Amino acid sequence: MGEAYLDHQSELLTIHSRLFFYGDAASEILTIQLAQDIQQQWNEFHKIVVVKKKVFSFELRIEGFYKPYLTPEEVWYNDDPRNNYFRIEEYSNQDISFVDGIGSNTGYFKLANILDHSTTAAHEYGHTLGLLHPVQLDIRGKGAPGIMYPRGTICDPMYQWNPAAAPATPGGTLNPVHRKVLQSDVDNLQLPKLSFRDDRAIVGEFTSVFHEKHGGAIKNE
Repeated sequence: MGEAYLDHQSELLTIHSRLFFYGDAASEILTIQLAQDIQQQWNEFHKIVVVKKKVFSFELRIEGFYKPYLTPEEVWYNDDPRNNYFRIEEYSNQDISFVDGIGSNTGYFKLANILDHSTTAAHEYGHTLGLLHPVQLDIRGKGAPGIMYPRGTICDPMYQWNPAAAPATPGGTLNPVHRKVLQSDVDNLQLPKLSFRDDRAIVGEFTSVFHEKHGGAIKNE
């Protein structure tokens, strides 16, 4: 989730998000890394958005905050669209990292998924902005995979875990390290359809779930 802002003078559309990390596996160093990884991966190539026939460059600005003592109430009652909350633990009941819906501001990250400048955090962030996994998961011959292709996607050999493996066999599917945020991913955000007021608009929705360790969740009723 984030807040989009149109800067007409600079011809720039920016999505601003703050990411708050908590949980036993979260740390100040990891927080800095994740914020930098998401921002760099989303800003890697020049991308544009056309709003009301005017061309804007696209940019993502991410701030990361380590919050080891985050309380459920801070998550439940937050009304700032820039704020997102993710628990980080070594173990996940789902055995993967996940967010709480397509267009959301909360989730749970499995530590192993997000280390070593992985694209997993950038992928999950895409879900918070409203992006789905693509329907067609055989992209052989189509080049570098976009950020929203999931594990198990069939791709060209150079993007597989093992380039020598046969497609769809062990090692013969997408290695997520090769995912890139492409112009098509920004197009799929459908930013021109947002309702801008004073050049600002909300991207995503409030899910407001505080996660307990091991994937349990407490929801504000």
